[in-house]
Amino acid sequence: MANTLPAQTYPRARRIRFRFDRASGDKYFVENDMVYSHFVAGMSGGFPAGEESFIRSVRRVADRVTDPVLKKRVTGFVGQEAMHGLEHRKLNDKLVELGYPIAWLDSPRAVERMRWIEERVSPEVHLAMTAAAEHYTAVLAQRILSSEEIQAIPGDPEVWNLLNWHALEELEHKSVAFDVFRAVGGSERTRIAVMLAMYSLTLPLTYVTLALAVGRDPVARQQPIRVAREAYRLFTGPVFHRLMPELGKYLRPGFHPDDIDTSALLSRWQSELFGDDGQLVDHLK
Repeated sequence: MANTLPAQTYPRARRIRFRFDRASGDKYFVENDMVYSHFVAGMSGGFPAGEESFIRSVRRVADRVTDPVLKKRVTGFVGQEAMHGLEHRKLNDKLVELGYPIAWLDSPRAVERMRWIEERVSPEVHLAMTAAAEHYTAVLAQRILSSEEIQAIPGDPEVWNLLNWHALEELEHKSVAFDVFRAVGGSERTRIAVMLAMYSLTLPLTYVTLALAVGRDPVARQQPIRVAREAYRLFTGPVFHRLMPELGKYLRPGFHPDDIDTSALLSRWQSELFGDDGQLVDHLK
């Protein structure tokens, strides 16, 4: 199915630059919400190392991909993921300056540990991990771009520009790693087993890492009632509402990422961000 895509749907890497030096400098850059800001900072902190692992997973099997259309899609995927890592590192430097404890997520030790794991699993399992993670990012991207409630949340404009651009490109390449996995002989059993393991860890890891980050914030430690209120609002709000059932669709035998039709959303945001009068045209290099 995916290998008959028209050429205009190939993911294309955009050379782009965000201007975080112009950011407001407010530590709690998402609606002055401590918990939400730590959540976004934690996601951003983990993206660069994660994106590089995704790239390595497809490069491990690049010589086994023979379909010319899929090869072009892989090239676009790699280019987009590399640019995501580059721009998130710039944001992360700013967030570390503001006091967010995220540097360890992209530290040499963390990258070394990730590579150690990759070297001990088969290329197919590594790809299955990437394909599952891409489903996570696609589901979150769809929520970010389709929810007027999320888009209306006050926050630093340049951070929102970055998140909207990243979300758009996650939808553009959401099925690439999945199709590579299938093309190199990855089995349904492996795909579902890997996702099941990741799925079972999603909420525990989210709660623990966020709690540790917030717990290291001296302002948060002085305002436990505010933290509890903001945590409740985050986990009952539009980002997490019915998130697990959406992620769980991946566990269905025969599932394909393109079963979730995001074409209209994609077209809308391609125009809004990079059309003739797009919001981010002036950010392109």
